[in-house]
Amino acid sequence: MQKFVMAALGGTLAGIVATTQFVGPLLAQEDNRTTSVYEQLDLFGDIFERIRAQYVEQVDEEDLIEAAIDGMLTSLDPHSSYLSPDDAADMRVQTRGEFGGLGIEVTQEDGFVKVVSPIDGTPAEMAGIEAGDFITHVDGESVLGLTLDEAVDMMRGPVGSEIVITVVREGEGEPFDVEIIRDTITLTAVRTRTEGQTVVLRVTTFNDQTYPNLEAGLKEEVEALGGMENVNGFVVDLRNNPGGLLTQAIRVSDAFLDAGEIVSTRGRDPQDGDRYNAEEGDLAEGKPIVVLINGGSASASEIVAGALQDHRRAIVVGTKSFGKGSVQTVMPLRGDGAMRLTTARYYTPSGRSIQALGVSPDIIVAQPPRRPESEEDEEASGLPTRTEADLRGSLDNDSLSEDELRQIEEDREKAETAAALREEDYQLAYAIDILKGLSALGPNVQALSQGAAPAETVADTE
Repeated sequence: MQKFVMAALGGTLAGIVATTQFVGPLLAQEDNRTTSVYEQLDLFGDIFERIRAQYVEQVDEEDLIEAAIDGMLTSLDPHSSYLSPDDAADMRVQTRGEFGGLGIEVTQEDGFVKVVSPIDGTPAEMAGIEAGDFITHVDGESVLGLTLDEAVDMMRGPVGSEIVITVVREGEGEPFDVEIIRDTITLTAVRTRTEGQTVVLRVTTFNDQTYPNLEAGLKEEVEALGGMENVNGFVVDLRNNPGGLLTQAIRVSDAFLDAGEIVSTRGRDPQDGDRYNAEEGDLAEGKPIVVLINGGSASASEIVAGALQDHRRAIVVGTKSFGKGSVQTVMPLRGDGAMRLTTARYYTPSGRSIQALGVSPDIIVAQPPRRPESEEDEEASGLPTRTEADLRGSLDNDSLSEDELRQIEEDREKAETAAALREEDYQLAYAIDILKGLSALGPNVQALSQGAAPAETVADTE
C-alpha cells in the first residue's frame, strides 16, 4: 500500500515539475498566436477601410461585412454558412413545413450547385429535376464562383414567376435548360398508403410534422387493413429525402426500435458528445420492415436507415445514400441573423461514420429508366396473348369449387397489380416482394430477419 501511494505521489510530482519546466514556452506560444490573430484582424480592418474609401463605386458596409462573415464560414465546409435575417426567417418557416420556391434541396460541389434531391410534388420534381443534377446557370447567368446562399437567392422569386435553370446530368451529352414555375411549397412530411397487405410510409422530409404524421398515418392504414394481423410488413421510403431535424430522425428510428442506441454525435471536445437511445415501443409490432434509400437520401434519412440496419430491424434496399454525416447547429446572432455551423459528426449504433461514404444497402436495386409506352413495347414484352382457355373446345377445370376459382382470380389480380407497380416504381415493387416472401415463409424467417432466434417448433405426435 505504501509503495502504491509513493508511486502515485511521485507521478504527481513529476507532472508538476514537467508543467513548471514548460510553462514559459507554452505561454510564449499562446502570446504569439494571440498576437498573430490581432495582426490578421488589423489587416482585415485595413482592407475594409480601403474598400470603403477607394473602391470604384460606393459599397454597402453591412453587405460587405456579411459577405466577409459568410466567406469565413463557407470556407470551412459546404454546410456552414451565415444566414441573414431574411434567410434565418425562411429557414424557421421551412422547418414548419411551408415555404416558397422550386422545391429542391441543394449543396455545393466544384463551384456548382448540386441537387441533393427534389421534394415530392414540387415544381422541381414535376419538371424532372433529379438527385445528382448540377445547376450551372440560372436564367442564363453562371453560378460558378458564387456562394451557395448567393446561388439560392438567384433561384428565389415571386410565386408564379418563371425561372430557367441549366442542368448538367450524368449520362447526358450536353447541358439542357429546364423551365420551372415558382410556387408555394407545402411539405407533407409523411404520405401513407397500402399496396396489398404492405403499408408504405413515404417520408419526404424531417420537419416538426414528421413523427406525428408517421404515427397517425401508420395507425390509419393498419386499421384500414383490419388490424396488424393482416399486415405483412412496412416499407419506409426515404428516397430523395434530404434530411432535416435530428430530433425527428431519432423519433422515427425509435418508432420501430424497442431498445439500443439510435445515433451518437461527437464534436471536437469529447465531452460534447451525445448518445440517443431507443425507448420501449414498436409501432410496427415486430413486423418486417424494408427501408428504401437512394443517392438523394441524406443526413436525417441516413440516421434512420443506419440505425434500423445496424439493429437488423430492417432490410435496406436501393442504392448508396448521399453521405452527409455531419451535424449543423443553428446559432442565433445579434440583428436577427444566424450562423449555421458544423459542430459534430454523427455515428450509427455500430460506431460507423457515413460521412462521404453513405449507407450501403443490404440489397442494391437500381431504378431502371422508364420505357416509352407504345404498342411495340407491349408486343415485345414477351407476355402471351392467348392461353389454353382461349382455344375452342378446351376442357373445363372441374377440380375446383366456385370459391376456389374466385380466390385464384383474386390472387391473379393482385399479382397483375404488383406487376404494374414494377413498371411504375421498380424499387418499391422489389421491397414489397421481399415482405411478401418473408410473410410466405412464416414467423421463423421473420424472426431471423429481425435478428432474433426463431421460435422452437414442436411436432404434434398425437
